[in-house]
Amino acid sequence: MSGTSTPPAPRVKPAPGGAPGRTEEAPFPPRIAQAPIIDRDVRAKRPPVLGMLLHVSTLRRCARVLTLLVLDFAGVALAIFTALLLKEAVNGSVHPSFALHGTESFLPFAYLLTVLLFANSGLYAERALRPGLPRIVGSLFEVALVALIFAVVNGEHFSSFYLFYGSLAFAIFYVSLFRGLYDQATMLLLRAAGMRRRAVIVGRGPQIADVAGALADAPHAPIEVVGFLAPAPLAENGLRSLGTLDDVGAVLDSGRIDEVIIADADFPENAAVELVDQCHRRGVRVRLAPSTMEILIHRAEFVPGQSVPLFELAPPTFEGIDFALKRTFDIIGSVGLLILLSPLLLALTLAVALTSRGPVLFRSRRRGIGQRPFDCLKFRTMHTDAEERQADLEELNEASGALFKIREDPRLTPVGRFLRRFSLDELPQLINVLRGEMSLVGPRPLPERDYSMLEDWHRKRYLVLPGITGLWQVSGRSELDFDDLVRLDFLYLERWSLALDLTILLKTIPAVLLRRGAY
Repeated sequence: MSGTSTPPAPRVKPAPGGAPGRTEEAPFPPRIAQAPIIDRDVRAKRPPVLGMLLHVSTLRRCARVLTLLVLDFAGVALAIFTALLLKEAVNGSVHPSFALHGTESFLPFAYLLTVLLFANSGLYAERALRPGLPRIVGSLFEVALVALIFAVVNGEHFSSFYLFYGSLAFAIFYVSLFRGLYDQATMLLLRAAGMRRRAVIVGRGPQIADVAGALADAPHAPIEVVGFLAPAPLAENGLRSLGTLDDVGAVLDSGRIDEVIIADADFPENAAVELVDQCHRRGVRVRLAPSTMEILIHRAEFVPGQSVPLFELAPPTFEGIDFALKRTFDIIGSVGLLILLSPLLLALTLAVALTSRGPVLFRSRRRGIGQRPFDCLKFRTMHTDAEERQADLEELNEASGALFKIREDPRLTPVGRFLRRFSLDELPQLINVLRGEMSLVGPRPLPERDYSMLEDWHRKRYLVLPGITGLWQVSGRSELDFDDLVRLDFLYLERWSLALDLTILLKTIPAVLLRRGAY
């Protein structure tokens, strides 16, 4: 096989007005009949010591792991110390030396557990592969549970188990804070140094542009999308075309590409095998953008006793222990929030009652689990004739799909506009949670007007209790397309865990305070 290739075809640069323009050489050869032979596979083994010395990235990896280990040590130590100090303060006597002594006793075992479980969860991996806050919270829950079981089995006696859940609460705060600051600082350093991963997207259809846009907007993933490759020539989609799959070898060799992202659920299998092999030969990482099937496969269960291996996709509902855990979390959380927010709720009740005529609470008829209707409670934010004026405002709707949103809705009262801006009108739904009609976290319930416009595939979101907050609220809220919002609901159903619920609740606070997409 010859290692030569045909010269790159000239690319015509259109002149203004559509007139023919001058030709210029494309930086990436758009048509390559044969990829050049690589004399040496980058996967070939080197002497271990020499390989480590030759890779500068090894020092970066060591620095990253050591830094994260130090930050986790500080977070766990501060969590135990703060929990013990708070317990002393509640008992009426504060002795930092006692709290420090207790921290020294419990810290070695707690930190060892944390490191082992974090490592098992990939939390010391590189930025691009490192899980986020949900995995941190989940791993810390596991640390607290294992430590509690070990203490009980070992015969330790405690006046209460506050040390475990108190340290867990503060560990979630400290460890998440330290790691978040680390991610922000390293991201700024990488961007200041101009270090960005250059990526090529492979696939066809509109998903290519969607994936490129999502990568460009990701705050923690400095990825530069160089262009796209397709199995066959595609029409213009706003991205730079680098040719077809026949050109992948030349593109990877001449473009300093760090990774290839396959964004096509129907990508040909034989082409994928060849693409992955060519990428790995050149030390280029290959990733897959998630598709519907990849999401569904996480809940596939093997059905034994069949002549053909079968996997069953059960409906994404909360049953058994999952439902018990989620319901317990909802009851404890809603009761705690009602008590904690009672002064604010009283102030908002007076503000609504004294500034406009009408009831304080508005009962919005919405659909819950199983598409059964219920009264969703909200602080009244509009004048009493709001529903009668709905039809006259339809043409001003600024939202897509079934949603109805207007940035400057004339039906809002002055106080109601403030409540809507910070989502304070939703707080009475804590009562709906206690009644069992809603959950703290879940798909948002839609008004009857919006519900009547849903398509059949949208209604899968009604398999579970609706929530006060959800992935909508922490992922752009009113700025997202309606179909994208529904897909976020599906993603939540497939990936649910208590750690995910807690993460969404924590992320809701900055989303509300920063008023991202709220109107």
